[in-house]
Amino acid sequence: MAVKLHRCSNEWVKLNGHPCWRVQKALNEAGVEYTIVKGPLLKGKRDALEQLSGQRSYPVIEFEDGKVYREESSKMAETIASGHLMDKDAPAAAEPPPAAEPPVES
Repeated sequence: MAVKLHRCSNEWVKLNGHPCWRVQKALNEAGVEYTIVKGPLLKGKRDALEQLSGQRSYPVIEFEDGKVYREESSKMAETIASGHLMDKDAPAAAEPPPAAEPPVES
């Protein structure tokens, strides 16, 4: 399953502290198939990213079904390296129903 990596357009920046590179490097090392979607550098011009993910920060991973994954890049890299990236595409677990309140005695 291929994913889309939404990242800044500065692909040439390959510093370990750069959030987009950190996640891209983790994808490479884990052998995850992905395509790069380059976006604008300026946060004020990231309307499409905000529509997709609800925020304006890179990087964002988009799964084939349209779900997105976004955390701090170091956490994203850890998730990818541990082999749990596709877990982020799983549907959220259903919340248990609220506990019934005890009957009120009169």
